[in-house]
Amino acid sequence: MRCWAIVALVLAGPAMADVPKVVTDFGPIQSLVMDVMGDLGTPDALLPSGGDPHEFQLRPSQAQMLAGADLVFWDGPELMPALADALTSLAPQARVVSLLHDSGGRVRLFADGGTDPHGWLDPVNGILWAGKIAEVLAARDPVHAAVYADNARALQASIAALDLQLMAAMTPLQTKPFVVYHDALGYFTDHYRLDVAGAIELGDASGPSAARLAEIRGLIAGSSAVCVFPEIGRDPKFIAALTGGEPVRTGQPQDFEFIAMAPGRGQYQAMLQGVADTITECLNRP
Repeated sequence: MRCWAIVALVLAGPAMADVPKVVTDFGPIQSLVMDVMGDLGTPDALLPSGGDPHEFQLRPSQAQMLAGADLVFWDGPELMPALADALTSLAPQARVVSLLHDSGGRVRLFADGGTDPHGWLDPVNGILWAGKIAEVLAARDPVHAAVYADNARALQASIAALDLQLMAAMTPLQTKPFVVYHDALGYFTDHYRLDVAGAIELGDASGPSAARLAEIRGLIAGSSAVCVFPEIGRDPKFIAALTGGEPVRTGQPQDFEFIAMAPGRGQYQAMLQGVADTITECLNRP
């Protein structure tokens, strides 16, 4: 028996060696790749736990990670501009896939015409991204193509089922406007036809000015905004400054960029559920 076990391990060796070394940019995409790879391997993420993707700066250990990569899945240059040049110089042998731009999903524009990078917040994009991840993995590792395809189909079915549940929960809330911390929920709110009255921060990497705070405070006072939503990793003092004396509720902090949430299998769906839970809890609060 022991001899046969050794033979089995030897025979399994080449197949396992074909599993590519995969690097991702941050939690949501790492989680999608983890689901598609399953037991075959674990992708690395460049952004450490607790990091803000908008403030990413490459470190030597991360450069080494890229140098050894066979595949790199990332959102795209709009979310992590500092990563764009590094991919060209440090991972020339790797296939680099921008899921936002290379998966055939929806790419949303901000009001000023710039590309909104937060595409993972549309579950339809998540379904398409899962398929693209499986396709790219299979091309690099055809030995395990069927495994990647099966895992992707299971992931897509899970996201689709969750989307139906969230649509049912969100539909009664479509006439209740709310304020978000920064202009990042557009893919989510467009998909579920929710009414965002405004955002405290218009940019991703800078705090709101005094003029911006005054503008949002006036919007809250003059509109029917029901809730204001904080974000994990962003200064809550601005929420207090905006809501003091106003009949507007403060929702639970949202974590759609995995600042506090740990990446893992099923965590992409958990993130979508978490965003939906904060919205339904606050907008439905008596």
